[in-house]
Amino acid sequence: MIAVELFKLVRRLRTWMSIATICALPLVVAIFIAVTHLEPPPGQGSAFLSAVLNEGQLYPAAALALVLPVFLPVAVAVIAGDSIAGEASAGTLRYLLARPVGRTRLLIAKLVSITAFTTLSVVAVTVTSYATGVLILGPSRAAAVGTAPGGISSSIAPGVGGAPTAGLQAGAAITSLSGAPLTFIELIERVLGAMAFISVSMLGVAAIALFLSTIMDSALGAALGALAALIASEVLVTLNAASAVQPYLPTRYWLAWIDFFRQPIFWRDIQRGFAIQAVYVVVFLAAAWANFATKDVTT
Repeated sequence: MIAVELFKLVRRLRTWMSIATICALPLVVAIFIAVTHLEPPPGQGSAFLSAVLNEGQLYPAAALALVLPVFLPVAVAVIAGDSIAGEASAGTLRYLLARPVGRTRLLIAKLVSITAFTTLSVVAVTVTSYATGVLILGPSRAAAVGTAPGGISSSIAPGVGGAPTAGLQAGAAITSLSGAPLTFIELIERVLGAMAFISVSMLGVAAIALFLSTIMDSALGAALGALAALIASEVLVTLNAASAVQPYLPTRYWLAWIDFFRQPIFWRDIQRGFAIQAVYVVVFLAAAWANFATKDVTT
């Protein structure tokens, strides 16, 4: 059953169109920046933006930041919302269960398919954005951003003869968001960590959409319901009056993966982000199983 669902995922044009659209946004932004030269001057603008634009190998961080707030959650919610409700609206759910196929087995197969789509999307964005950053922005721009004492962003310019004047050591080609040098291996480790964090965060979205998919016969309704929950979470995160519930909202720690690109890594928010997403995944998957296992399927 799992192989069947994965085959359906791969052969659907919608899958590849969604991934292509997600990957296209960072490419368009990089081309726009390279053509118009609109990056902030050294020492100005946010340290994160300056760093990823001055170090092409850090561009995957910018690409993930571009797709995370809207495009990636929408794609995941649509796929997850269609998993059960789509079969019901197409009239194929009853026939799937009549093979016979256990409901738990079908739900697990759908979950594996959703996880595969999420992972494939994150990997595709990371790989294409790395190639984009190196080819269009260059592996290392003229200046790299460091952080001066007191947290003030400052530029680290090459010294006489091309030797760096501060913050960079021999053999270190990439500068972290904290200004300390990163080796290529350290960069790869941090990118993999960010990919894992974002994938788990998107599984939280998928779990909500999958649960709604088991109680609705409309795939669009399930996807929109999950997105409405995320929008409500984003609004509450910005309200001081909701400070008591903010640590438990699904989107509260979505951007904590940026801390992977600091030296040393700031683990506090990353660990909290993993924990809160694990809770959402477990709770909503359990609710989806409980509802689907007892649901009267008539379509």
